[in-house]
Amino acid sequence: MLTKNLILLSGYLLLFLSQSVAANHLEYWSLQEYLTLHPEQQALSKAFAKRVRQEVQPSTKKLAKPLRIALLTPDQQVSDYWSRNQQSLSKRLTELGVSFSLQNYSSLPATHTREQEQLLANALQSDPDYLILTLNTAREAILLDKLLTRDKPKIIVMNITTPLKHLGAKQPFFYVGFDHEQGTQLLQRKMKEMTGGQANYLMLYGTRGYISRVRGDSFIQLNQKEDNISLSQAFYTDVKPEKTKQAIFEALTAKPNINLIYACTTDIALAAAKALKAMGKQENTIINGWGGGSDELAALVAGELDLTVMRMNDDNGIAIAEAIMLDQLGKKEAVPQVYNGDFVLIDQHTSPAALERFKSHAFRYSN
Repeated sequence: MLTKNLILLSGYLLLFLSQSVAANHLEYWSLQEYLTLHPEQQALSKAFAKRVRQEVQPSTKKLAKPLRIALLTPDQQVSDYWSRNQQSLSKRLTELGVSFSLQNYSSLPATHTREQEQLLANALQSDPDYLILTLNTAREAILLDKLLTRDKPKIIVMNITTPLKHLGAKQPFFYVGFDHEQGTQLLQRKMKEMTGGQANYLMLYGTRGYISRVRGDSFIQLNQKEDNISLSQAFYTDVKPEKTKQAIFEALTAKPNINLIYACTTDIALAAAKALKAMGKQENTIINGWGGGSDELAALVAGELDLTVMRMNDDNGIAIAEAIMLDQLGKKEAVPQVYNGDFVLIDQHTSPAALERFKSHAFRYSN
């Protein structure tokens, strides 16, 4: 009996330790915390951001051999963020005069760990010079640890602007994206204004992990300071339309006083808008988009969404291309640890002319 209890206890300890290790692997500095800890990065980031916004400056130096780039993206979703980044990266590299091959390994947002590991193994078999991936779970962060023990490839972490604490000084080559907490702050301020500071809201998360934390949990934390903005219910949708529609139906049936829905992703927002319309609740409920891709903007113009935070999308791919080029030219010191792209807030009052101006810049390579 004692032996059995010891085995059970050791099992619980192993489970606890593995969970603790996994949790530690998703601890991060916020972008502002990181810049405060590393003040030298502030000027570097500003100079690099200027480089991204301006017209391309081709190098007269030719690289010795074509580069191999592997890209792992959860792009099997409505959001066009990932596909546009691939286009802008490719076109900017071409303009810079870089000879390269780029292989994309595509997946769903809620892909199982084993499938992700197989995609990673397939990508590494091509012996890439640069590997571009994203992180959402602690398990993926552990895989990143293993990658960083290798001399090659250089790792670029996309859609993340918050360096991982446990990595210390041994960080990936480059983090690139649009800071989720900054975008969430823009949405929260505007939604507070639109509701007059009086709201009962429904939180629609995606999958359990980083994105739900930095977009969803951040929104909840910001509203904890508000006396009359209350969280009514929260659901994990796994970024699936049917789960989202079911969540809307259950929440609004149980809590008909819900007047605001916070959606953590494009796919969730569009599915939620359809569900609201089917229930006849569209006029009385404010709902946001997240990212401002083509489908979101079309839904906003059609009156199906009330607002979104729009990324200057192509800046992401351009930043990766410029970082790779600088690295190849022996100017790695000119590449910041983190590139954070620009947002604009779009709502029903944004003029058609302003919207077209934002689109022409955001999609200047991918359109």
